[in-house]
Amino acid sequence: MTRRRAQAGRRATGVASACMVMLMLAWSLAPVVWQALTSIKPDAQITRVPTAYLPHPVVWTHVAELWARKPFGTYLANSFWVSAWATLACLALGAMAASALARMRGGSRTGALLALLGASLFPPILLLLPLYEGVRALGGINHPLALIVPYAALNLPLAVWILESGIRAIPRELDEAAQLDGLGPLARLWHVQLPLARAPLATAAIVVFIFCWNEFMLAMTFMTRDSSKTVTAGIASVSGVSFYQIPWGQLSAAILIATLPLVALVLAFERWIVSGLTRGAIVE
Repeated sequence: MTRRRAQAGRRATGVASACMVMLMLAWSLAPVVWQALTSIKPDAQITRVPTAYLPHPVVWTHVAELWARKPFGTYLANSFWVSAWATLACLALGAMAASALARMRGGSRTGALLALLGASLFPPILLLLPLYEGVRALGGINHPLALIVPYAALNLPLAVWILESGIRAIPRELDEAAQLDGLGPLARLWHVQLPLARAPLATAAIVVFIFCWNEFMLAMTFMTRDSSKTVTAGIASVSGVSFYQIPWGQLSAAILIATLPLVALVLAFERWIVSGLTRGAIVE
């Protein structure tokens, strides 16, 4: 009887867990599905009462009008290049800092990591005014470096936190052997540590890239020309034919197009993301 109760309890727990996962999945996917349906609805059905849940007929005019009225391809390209260069700069600096922290001993390493974690929680909006004044004084408005440098700096604490956990897991004996072979700190980082910490490196790269891609506040402030805007600032500039008209169909299509590359990136590297973030949650 006790065994049957245990089996029934495990079965009930499994069913409850499955229901919870399905509920969370539906909660996460519902906005994406709704945006996709809105992007292919006729204008009359988008604001109709009662709500029309499924489009009839399916129209692709919102996507066509979006690409015809706005240089959306340029927005996507700008976002890709800015995010890619900011990610490379962040990883280059973060890997060196993480290598030094990983080989520190005692409570100083824990204190430095906690300080970095606190810095990563600092609200960037507090830096908006001094950043804008600095960029304007240097003539960097509408220049990609106006976003690349702040993006790399703002994401650096999180990148160091993730990379440090991966490098710390590498046995110190490998570093000592490489040092005996005459390799300096940078050579050991490049030839020994980073090849063995590929999962945290990939995780940090993906997380930083996503944060850079989705950033809106700095992009909207520093990029005023249409040809310089990233995809988030470009979406904010989508407007109707009049001041009082909101093109919900075009906005939904723009949001969906901007989201698809990130979804593909996360699905492709899902295992590495989970592995890297799990390691980063442990502080010895």
